[in-house]
Amino acid sequence: MKARATLLSSALLLSSWAAAQTDPFQRGAPPQATPSLRSGNAVTVPGATLNVPPPAAATPASASAASPVTAFGNPRSSSDGSTTRVVFDLPAGLSYSLTPTFSGLRIDVQGARVIPAVTARLGSTVTEYRAGGGQVTLVTPFPLSMTDGWRATEATIAGGTKVLILEFGGTLSGGAGPTVQGRVLAAAPATTTTAQATLSAPLPTQATTTPPPVTVNVSTQAATATTGNGVGLPPGDTIRGGPVTPAPALPGADPEKPSPLTGRVPGTPGNALLAAPRIGKNPGLTRVVLDLPGGAAYRLVPTALGMRVELTGVSVGGAAQMEADVSPEIRGWRYDAVTGGVHVSLLTGTPTTIRSGWRSQLLPPMNGSDRYRLAIDFSPALADTTALKPSEKIVAAVPPLPRATGAAILALSASYVKPRVVIDPGHGGIDPGAVGAVVEKEVNLAVGLRVRDYLKAAGVDVVMTRDTDTQLSKDKNTDLNMRAALGTPGTQLYVSIHVNAMAPANVLRGYGIETWWNPNHPLSQNLAALLQRNTIQTTAAFDQGLKNSRSLAVLRNSRIPAALIEVGFTSHPVDGLNLKDENYLDRLALGIANGIRDALITGVTADNGVTNTAVGGAGK
Repeated sequence: MKARATLLSSALLLSSWAAAQTDPFQRGAPPQATPSLRSGNAVTVPGATLNVPPPAAATPASASAASPVTAFGNPRSSSDGSTTRVVFDLPAGLSYSLTPTFSGLRIDVQGARVIPAVTARLGSTVTEYRAGGGQVTLVTPFPLSMTDGWRATEATIAGGTKVLILEFGGTLSGGAGPTVQGRVLAAAPATTTTAQATLSAPLPTQATTTPPPVTVNVSTQAATATTGNGVGLPPGDTIRGGPVTPAPALPGADPEKPSPLTGRVPGTPGNALLAAPRIGKNPGLTRVVLDLPGGAAYRLVPTALGMRVELTGVSVGGAAQMEADVSPEIRGWRYDAVTGGVHVSLLTGTPTTIRSGWRSQLLPPMNGSDRYRLAIDFSPALADTTALKPSEKIVAAVPPLPRATGAAILALSASYVKPRVVIDPGHGGIDPGAVGAVVEKEVNLAVGLRVRDYLKAAGVDVVMTRDTDTQLSKDKNTDLNMRAALGTPGTQLYVSIHVNAMAPANVLRGYGIETWWNPNHPLSQNLAALLQRNTIQTTAAFDQGLKNSRSLAVLRNSRIPAALIEVGFTSHPVDGLNLKDENYLDRLALGIANGIRDALITGVTADNGVTNTAVGGAGK
């Protein structure tokens, strides 16, 4: 426990340094000491010790490279709340490369067989481990750069076994140290088919905890397409989890205004002692409450490591107070006395920004207390749900496009037409899509109609696959084909709108926005990137990035640039509330419309690139 407190103290002391960075997502940290080894079979790291027993048949580091190919994997791991340590044995003849990514660290291995494995969690900062096909992926709750968020060293322990020591933490820096003999890559090589099969495998808990999907009253062919392996359908479409338990609302919050960054408690300033924070834990959200006396003032400073609350008019007695391993959202807190007040450092698993990851409200006393309550909620799914101003609900005009006539356009005689796009609100009618806090088909239509209105006002001709609660066909495959076929010649772009969901066993892992593309057209990825960037900018939602690992029927069957955007997760207790908020739906639609506009004015249209004519059948 003492070691854990020491590491947390070091981590939280860095929060004031990180807050001073100009980039709100700056995750660098001052240089830290690399691990050192002591005699025996233990690796000693400042603040914690990880026992590393030698393998039964250890391969000496000096063995010949011609030694038989051995296995790589089965790591040992430990966690102290703020840092997770993972240790691999390095057999002779093995070579490897390390690639830090937005979602974790990838290890590509040659000269040894990677032992296939799928593990849900190795520690607080390694939330998933997947291995197979010559590749290992260690998933972290924060992005890694070439130097920040992780640290790697090599060492030789008792018995001559060489090991690779990897550490992951929001405050770590250093990347690969000088002892590391493997390569460090800025971009990972392509994933092999064998590796993809293992990396894409469901976690072991899914096989026993995922409930069967609800049968939809459609034709046999449609039911097969919907309840089979999901090929051709967006992720989450077959999940019928029912209403989820929503996160508690924050009383007194004004939806028209962002959470206040500063405030003052009514009353006469004093210097009262600050009690330890009160913690409320809920699925997907943690609430921290600070009880403040009259006259106290506060300032909230979001950082890449969490949140710093600067208080005046209060004090703490004696040494700094702290606590670690509070919840998945709050990895620890610390009180530090400063001149005139107290700084409260709250270490979170994901970065916070001015618009995302948290919300706050100053609440009046209750139950006879004289203390006001500064309540702060933390969740990576908390996004910007404030109302757009009338001046913000405008998409800039899109200029008309020249009408193509034959092989060329005569500049002096060309006529101009409005650009045309297809907006596809997924599902409808007898097909509800994912069901949870909201029903997917209803959100898809609400967002799609808003996108249509934004684009029409900007001079775009919009074709809707549906503008009411109906399906195009009761047969699912036919319905998908009919939607994709609306991208006729003369249409520039195709955008499908959906809501995601995750099975109950993994529901807390699903939040934020992601955009899917297929290689049906050379510019589909460009369109997806513009949609993702603009929608994240408008909503401040968690960025799940671009996806293209599944062949989706409405994308692959389209002959124009096409993308499918998942605007949130109806299964998540916080993201589900986002999708119920009219202000949030306005922001989603504005982001999608601006992404489409950017595509049109930058040439990401069907008139550019070469269309792929090898179009597959729906649901295959």
